[in-house]
Amino acid sequence: MKIYSLKQNAIKSTIIQIRKSQEISYKNVNKIVSSIIDDVKKSGDKAIFKLTKKYDNFDLSSQNLKVKKSLISDSSTTLNSSLKKSIKKAIQRVTSYQKKKLPKSFLFKDNLGNKLGWSVSPLDSVGIYVPGGTASYPSSLIMTAVLARVAGVKKISIVTPPSQDGINKAVLFVADCLKIENIYQVGGAQAIAALAYGTKTIEKVNKIVGPGNIFVANAKKQVFGDVGIDMVAGPSEVLIIADNTANSEIIAADLLAQAEHDVNASSILLTTSKMLAQKVLSDVKKLTKESPRSNIISESLKNNGKIFLMNSVKSCVDFSNSFAPEHLELLVNSPDKLLSKITNAGSIFLGKNSAEAFGDYIAGPSHVLPTGGSASFSSPLSSLDFIKYSSVTKISDKGLRSLGENVEVMAESESLFAHKNSISLRLRKKK
Repeated sequence: MKIYSLKQNAIKSTIIQIRKSQEISYKNVNKIVSSIIDDVKKSGDKAIFKLTKKYDNFDLSSQNLKVKKSLISDSSTTLNSSLKKSIKKAIQRVTSYQKKKLPKSFLFKDNLGNKLGWSVSPLDSVGIYVPGGTASYPSSLIMTAVLARVAGVKKISIVTPPSQDGINKAVLFVADCLKIENIYQVGGAQAIAALAYGTKTIEKVNKIVGPGNIFVANAKKQVFGDVGIDMVAGPSEVLIIADNTANSEIIAADLLAQAEHDVNASSILLTTSKMLAQKVLSDVKKLTKESPRSNIISESLKNNGKIFLMNSVKSCVDFSNSFAPEHLELLVNSPDKLLSKITNAGSIFLGKNSAEAFGDYIAGPSHVLPTGGSASFSSPLSSLDFIKYSSVTKISDKGLRSLGENVEVMAESESLFAHKNSISLRLRKKK
């Protein structure tokens, strides 16, 4: 991790360089994933068993593909009480937050007496991918499944890579709390294909959500259109804007919290204080040595860790808005005042107490966020992603008479004479 001086006129070119270095090549992955998807389409469960043996060295069959209900319900007996309490607290807080975001169906009458509006309904079914490779994340299940439940989704299926030690007990406990019974021991692109097209055991879903590795991300990209997806997420990232009032050790700790995810994670600090930058760099080195995941952190910071000295807070904001980070921390004297100037960010954390880790686990918003600059055009996952709208139209007699001629004229101009006639017939019958 190094300190760089960055002038206003170099912001855009610097961001381009950073984003270019983060680009993931799908060249070889595309072919592999496409082949896996085709295999699952043709052979269903048999393909899943074969591919799981090949990629996970795990023997699957019709007997163990779906996790038994007893294993789900028994999960609570094997977890310590503090973890169970924390999980329940997180579920409660995420539920409360997401309920506030849900819209309701709405109908109104316009000045012609036409009834217009929209009807809101939940998706019928959702598939959730829970990673289980180098680590298993029950928090990711909370941040996806709770949202679906709040929206009213009745059918939820979970897929997660198999393990010789069995499915993570905390993941099973979350599923039990949310009354999810369809849990399948399958990961990778084959799991995405199974959810997208269905097999004898795994039912097809309407939408697939949840983070995963490069093969999972690519599979989601390839099945999009046949099913909905949340996003194609890349490596995680945090950007911190800090002034001379910020605590260097806290900044260092938050940079490391991001870096420990994986070697491709990005941890960036923008500051106007040279003294703070130097202190942060020193604290980063100290805390890295103390971390059990120091190898991952060191590699991550070497690849994607940067400290930029900026000319002003405005330059920091300009950089951030152009970068559109997944996570943005405002560790400045008046973070609330700065908030209105932020236009592009997945999740924003205000002030010294607001560690990004709160967002990962318990604050309320989902931690499934746009990455790689996509926060400039997309939003965090929320309960809104698990509903759909139907527009509602009821034309009154007055509306028919008042608007019908307009439709006739417009339809004729587009040479859509059947459209015109559908209106003309109604007008004649009203005479």
